[in-house]
Amino acid sequence: MKNFKKTVIEIYREHRSVLALMMLVLMFSLGVFIFSLTKLDPTSAVVKVGYGDIGGYRDGAWSNLIVFPTLMILFGVLHNLLVVKIYEKRGAGIAKFFLITTLMLIFGALIVLIRLSSEG
Repeated sequence: MKNFKKTVIEIYREHRSVLALMMLVLMFSLGVFIFSLTKLDPTSAVVKVGYGDIGGYRDGAWSNLIVFPTLMILFGVLHNLLVVKIYEKRGAGIAKFFLITTLMLIFGALIVLIRLSSEG
């Protein structure tokens, strides 16, 4: 990551689609981060925190749902840093693939969070 600034400038100049996907990942992860923080309810003793083995929901403490905001911080910040490294080593195609996969993971986490919050 010695050439981090040069690589980001190169992404900006030559591959705007990668930069657009990076900004999309950052914005969506920030949105889901805010949404997940609003869904945390510290006054609730028991909330739905996951799915059981045979399709039922599992109960747990509200603090178990802190994994969703943490995951969104990882997606928004760490994955964008990883994309710069991937772009530097492998090129724009693999970086785009990684960003699209990250977007799908964000949407998957959002769907799970919505389903868990509607069951409580």
